[in-house]
Amino acid sequence: MNQKDKTTMNSRQLAKIWPYPRQKPFVEVLQKAASLWFNKHGFTTHPKMPYCLDKHDNWTRNIILKEVAAYIQAEQNSRLTKDAFPLHKYLHHGLSSQALLFNLVGPMITRNDFTPLQTVLINNNIPWPEGIVQARFEDDDRRVFNEDSGQPTSIDCLITSDGNETPLFIESKFVEKEFGGCSVFSEGDCDGQNPLNDLSSCYLHHIGRLYWKRMEEHGFLNSPMVSDHICPFTIYYQFFREAMYAIEKKGHFILLHDERNPVFIRTGSNGSPQRGLWPLLLEMTPANLKPFLHAVSFQQVVREIEKSIVHADWIGIFKEKYDIQ
Repeated sequence: MNQKDKTTMNSRQLAKIWPYPRQKPFVEVLQKAASLWFNKHGFTTHPKMPYCLDKHDNWTRNIILKEVAAYIQAEQNSRLTKDAFPLHKYLHHGLSSQALLFNLVGPMITRNDFTPLQTVLINNNIPWPEGIVQARFEDDDRRVFNEDSGQPTSIDCLITSDGNETPLFIESKFVEKEFGGCSVFSEGDCDGQNPLNDLSSCYLHHIGRLYWKRMEEHGFLNSPMVSDHICPFTIYYQFFREAMYAIEKKGHFILLHDERNPVFIRTGSNGSPQRGLWPLLLEMTPANLKPFLHAVSFQQVVREIEKSIVHADWIGIFKEKYDIQ
């Protein structure tokens, strides 16, 4: 369609020929699937949100396998220290990315069979650790950014081995519309101006956090977008923290996302270029670090799990729960 044709169209007509998928229809499909799944199992849900269980305490009903729920509870009980195992506020929500990760990777942990995940990562040029592999949910280390109080930077899943091979840090994103932004900005305590020329204006730097120091050490400050007038932490705070966390730990950062969600990676029709937060954020990443940042879809992992006899008892239920065809 040429420009002349488009000038005769109104906004509703133009909306119909937008070449990229929208996020809202994707979420609505999953809300319906979650509602049907909870109803099928006779679980009580929120009166206004049938895709969400009625209480956070009932989160185990959002976990497919009892063995996985028991594992999570045991992990939670064993990590009752300052860095307690954080169960997300909306773990009882049918569209919780943490619950999805528990349901997908949890059985591989409890059955000590990581073959499907290993195959997918290797096929995406991500090195799999040699030796006896271990995985744990919710990894953190306060020393990386000097986070001496509050909730430290935490990544959803860590995969490592007894041979001290390169660790893999996995962040799960399902229906999210963004990487989390800086709470200092969102709470109105920052005007969003980039503090590079005056770090004393950054509250987080003032209280001793090492985010800007790590950004400098790893070359992020050379990016034109990072050094722009607006602080990149305002809306991309979580990405930079987690990417730098993995790099500081000499590991790989892996975004595990739903390929139907257009927020992180979206492919347009009619030859339109690939867009989304992931391609954008890679542009802000130093060239020498890009080989350590990866995006892998849940669907890729599901397809490999379907080939496994070990996980044949639950993968069909997983696909039904999350409407994966």
